[in-house]
Amino acid sequence: MTSSSRIAVRELPLFPLPDVVLFPSRPLPLHIFEFRYRIMMNTILESDRRFGVLMVDPVKGTIANVGCCAEIIHYQRLPDDRMKMLTLGQQRFRVLEYIREKPYRVALVEWIEDQPPTKDLRPLASEVEQLLRDVVRLSAKLTEQNIELPEDVPDLPTELSYWVASNLYGVAAEQQSLLEMRDTAARLERESEILTSTRNHLAARTVLKDTFNQKL
Repeated sequence: MTSSSRIAVRELPLFPLPDVVLFPSRPLPLHIFEFRYRIMMNTILESDRRFGVLMVDPVKGTIANVGCCAEIIHYQRLPDDRMKMLTLGQQRFRVLEYIREKPYRVALVEWIEDQPPTKDLRPLASEVEQLLRDVVRLSAKLTEQNIELPEDVPDLPTELSYWVASNLYGVAAEQQSLLEMRDTAARLERESEILTSTRNHLAARTVLKDTFNQKL
């Protein structure tokens, strides 16, 4: 085994979560109350503070094979030994094999990254960001609320693709598909399709609302 492959493969404690998909550089707050995961977190806090998050399909009961490593940034112990913690997504990984199941799952994993881009992704990233702004603007108009994009929306294409994917709600299977993609362009293109569909839907609802209000 070469030095680089030793670095790319490691044992990782796993934390499966129903309908939760973590992406690199995105925060994930957690409330740890199950005994086995309290054991896991106490062990992790004595080492490198890292563990793997894998999405569980609550209907099928299956656990995804690709997840994202989380690092504990801050934690608070509660009186009854529960914990509140803030974690941050790091590298993505693929499970190679499970080493043990109890008291918590530990697997041998390999890190995965996006392939180097073959074209300038900035125009595609700009298109996705504009679609995002359109969706926010139409949502604000439709709900008559002051909704704005946060200031921390990334500029770089790969980071933007993770940010958009992490902010899709109620579509964990779609998020899992985006997490597993290893082509930034493909991820941004799929997000462009999703945001275009959302924008068109919101625009149609806005027209209906305006028409209805004019008749009143």
